[in-house]
Amino acid sequence: MVSPKTPRLFSVLLVFFACYVSPSSSRVSLSASPTTLTRANRTVTVRWSGVDSPSELDWLGIFSPPDSANDEFIGYVFLNASDGWRSGSGSVDIPLVNLRANYAFRVFRWKREEVNYRHHDHDNNPLPGIRHRLAASEEVRFEAAAGPDQIHLSFTDREDEMRVMFVTADGAESFVSYGLDAARLGNISATMVRRYERKDMCDFPANSSIGWRDPGSIHDGVMKNLEKGKKYYYTVGSDAGGWSPIHSFISRDGDSNETIAFLFGDMGTYTPYATFYRIQEESRSTVKWILRDIESLGDKPMFVSHIGDISYARGFAWIWDEFFNQIEPIASRIPYHVCIGNHEYDWPTQPWRPEWSYGVYGKDGGGECGVPYSIRFKMPGNSSFPTGTGAPDTQNLYFSFDAGVVHFLYISTETNFLQGSDQYNFIKADLESIDRNKTPFVVVQGHRPMYTTSNEIRDAPMRERMLENLEPLLVQNNVTLALWGHVHRYERFCPLKNFRCADVTSNFTSIGGAPVHLVIGMAGQDWQPIWEPRPDHTDVPIYPQPERSMYRGGEFGYTRLVATREKLTLSYIGNHDGQVHDRVEILSGQILKSEDEKILQSGGDAVLVESVLPWYVKAASVLVVGILVGYVLGLITRSRRDSLERSQWTPVKSEEM
Repeated sequence: MVSPKTPRLFSVLLVFFACYVSPSSSRVSLSASPTTLTRANRTVTVRWSGVDSPSELDWLGIFSPPDSANDEFIGYVFLNASDGWRSGSGSVDIPLVNLRANYAFRVFRWKREEVNYRHHDHDNNPLPGIRHRLAASEEVRFEAAAGPDQIHLSFTDREDEMRVMFVTADGAESFVSYGLDAARLGNISATMVRRYERKDMCDFPANSSIGWRDPGSIHDGVMKNLEKGKKYYYTVGSDAGGWSPIHSFISRDGDSNETIAFLFGDMGTYTPYATFYRIQEESRSTVKWILRDIESLGDKPMFVSHIGDISYARGFAWIWDEFFNQIEPIASRIPYHVCIGNHEYDWPTQPWRPEWSYGVYGKDGGGECGVPYSIRFKMPGNSSFPTGTGAPDTQNLYFSFDAGVVHFLYISTETNFLQGSDQYNFIKADLESIDRNKTPFVVVQGHRPMYTTSNEIRDAPMRERMLENLEPLLVQNNVTLALWGHVHRYERFCPLKNFRCADVTSNFTSIGGAPVHLVIGMAGQDWQPIWEPRPDHTDVPIYPQPERSMYRGGEFGYTRLVATREKLTLSYIGNHDGQVHDRVEILSGQILKSEDEKILQSGGDAVLVESVLPWYVKAASVLVVGILVGYVLGLITRSRRDSLERSQWTPVKSEEM
């Protein structure tokens, strides 16, 4: 006997299949090739056919692991990215990174009447709907998925060492093999292994099934007893899990009279697909031009400073994997140093939340609360700050090192920097202990700027505390440059002290007293704040450039620092053409030590030239030489005085981009 409820149940099932399974789904085919990717060939071609009445909203979802729910994709590409999409067939090529789990692809139909503007991405664009799945592909995997990946170098606290970090899937015992000859890597160092878990994330989306992906095991090895300024070759891994290709780097040389560094903030990550947050497409150009510079400069010690807002993962774990693969061509060759930014750390439950900061520290960290940043990088020093949640302490907050003729100090603007804090005491002690004979230049770096002419009102309470607590330390200790990110523009200021440019009446010492501040957060993130408008033009805003702002522009790029004992040059390279668009030059003040310094020296000793000319020729020569020497000394004295009055700062004409 048939139950009276049977027709009703049958109707419900019909409605279900009509809503969730497209009538054309049985005829849509989807394939991916190759199904096994390698480190050298990691691009998959996804092909589809049989899509009836194709729509501009039809899309391809990228999933890893393959059994992820339909709404837990890592990214998506609209089918109209293929030239032949209107025929119902097409293909796209997608470069993938090793997530230590297989990939799969699914095609969905998304109808215009189903667009939900409340379910949107970072830019308020609706996220694609998952109601009608048309097809799914076979799985795609990486060959030797447990092999080493995401290789990056950094300094340790010792000049004769170099740290290398990398990721494996299983955390099995791995090593660093290195030496001066690529064919004989006879030195072996074991690696330590750390990892973090989903429970270590402090909130959504980092601890959710949408945002969390297993990060693998992070290996940390140190190459020791390195000779100064030599080219070393190395590989990482193991016989069981496989070895990386052989990479090389130039070891540190504290005796070098040259320092080279690439400095920027807020670079972020490019992905070949759209995802829940905006990607930073310009980051590819930044990497490209820095690689160009590394090649052209040759085998010299150099390094990178990335001052906050590193990957912009913001709780979506696979973005970190994309980031480290993106920078590996740089970071496997030269050390890559970082300091913490709001998009690595900030969340309302963080332990340091003074009353004035509630408009400053928000949810920019995406629930990561500094954990991936702290485990994936290891900077010099041992600074840390407890999370208060049982998760690993936040690390890599403040540290310093010497590189050639420059002392570099990194600070955290996201944790306590006020007088009396551990960080303040570290900054004060570090600046007061610098040997200016060894490193005549000092560069301080942090994420949020002490000075900016952008209309960044939210951070105003923080800037007030930075000016009150930190600026006196920079001024009193003759800091040369202060570099900041956070504002996604480039801006260079005059030598500043309390908003005033140094001038001839200022009591600055010959090697500082008024640091040159620069904002360099233009390496990739494309959201740009407006400049600060004139207060009496609110209806029709006018954005005057204050006198203290010597150059400002919105072009993406990075800065390149080259310093010798006599001069430091910082150049702003634009991504649109790879050329220099602004430059500041700062003299060390160590060219002449005193007014009566001997003009002719050889190895520190005066050179005496014996003459055999007649006495009257000698007398005339002495008179002429005396006049010439007096003239030259006068020019030198005047030049030196003028240089001191400019606080050793040489401006270069700027242009607005």
